[in-house]
Amino acid sequence: MKKLKILGVYANEGGCAYYRLIMPLQKIAELYSDQVEVQFSQNPLNLNEKTGEMPPDEADYPLLDWADIVLINNISNFGGPYTARVIGLAKQRGKFVHFDTDDLLIDLYDGHRLKQVYEEKNLYDITKWMYHTADLVTVTQKKFAERVKPYVGGVLAVVKNSIDYKLPCWNMQRIKIKKITRVGWAGGIHHEEDVKEFAGVPWSVNQKVGKERVQWDFYGAPQPTEKGKPKEWQNEVWDNYRRILLKGFKKASNWSVGQALPPDRYGSMYANMELAIAPLQMNDFNDSKSEIKVAECGRYKVPLIASNVGCYDETIVNGETGYLIDPDAPRSEWVRILSKCIKNPKHVETMGRNLRQITDEYFDINKVVKHRLELYQECFKLLNERHKDATYNKEWVFNGQG
Repeated sequence: MKKLKILGVYANEGGCAYYRLIMPLQKIAELYSDQVEVQFSQNPLNLNEKTGEMPPDEADYPLLDWADIVLINNISNFGGPYTARVIGLAKQRGKFVHFDTDDLLIDLYDGHRLKQVYEEKNLYDITKWMYHTADLVTVTQKKFAERVKPYVGGVLAVVKNSIDYKLPCWNMQRIKIKKITRVGWAGGIHHEEDVKEFAGVPWSVNQKVGKERVQWDFYGAPQPTEKGKPKEWQNEVWDNYRRILLKGFKKASNWSVGQALPPDRYGSMYANMELAIAPLQMNDFNDSKSEIKVAECGRYKVPLIASNVGCYDETIVNGETGYLIDPDAPRSEWVRILSKCIKNPKHVETMGRNLRQITDEYFDINKVVKHRLELYQECFKLLNERHKDATYNKEWVFNGQG
């Protein structure tokens, strides 16, 4: 039986590449080793990373030649033109090209640190070309799909984020602190506009419930800068986060900042929360984001309180699995809901149990990864029907029967 050969071309070694490409393909290789072979490469074109020089089109590209499917996630750290060239060369070789994006890359909002870079490097148009050229485009949720649909030339599908709940970081023992509710936020380095939605809220909640009853933990900070060395821009971003999030704090010490963790250890953050927050500014970029925080929170029975932006409304029901706050609501609404939850720990525990039931069923990669193979099978059927006389390999069905 011929095995389906999948080449995963990851953009970088960050969390997006891990959740959308590396971990799912590792799980496919683990669970379906009799049907699938997987290889990974960040640089299948053998780009000279020092000079930026690439071999000519007619050079040998053994990994591309080996693969049946070339899966590319997001825009490579080597640049948009590099990513597009991987897609172009794979198509020239008759390969099935799967392009996945977990962020809306065709219209960054004002305030996003990469907006000017995307405009200067013409990455909007490059991304649209890749959407048009790929055989399969996958995104994380329905509203995201609607926004990119006009540019997609092949199959467009929604593939939800999922988590490997077998990893140790998702099975840690929770240690609760008596009479204290720990409120946690886990964020990266592109949330400067989002944290403004939450400015001053922790201080106001302190006043409402008493600072002795709540602990604020903010996760995702970079390593501190060594003495005598200039700060990296990521450190400056987090300095700004602190100023915004801790607005009003003076001598209150019921807060901490935790450092970023690798994706396969990310779960330990949520093991130390009773409530999680996700404040978001309303814009097309954020409204296209996935509900990965739902999958993270639910594993540890942590209700999520979030701005009603993106697709949180698919899983969060007010008072049952968390709370959604209208993005136009005043900050006092955040204060009201958080205070209500902190004063009623049993209500928080009930919402957490409800959320865990949902995430166990729908967000465990061990249960849902099979659907990715089924998606490939359906795509191959469509291609065979549309291009019966084309060069596509008709053995590209995951059971190898041809």
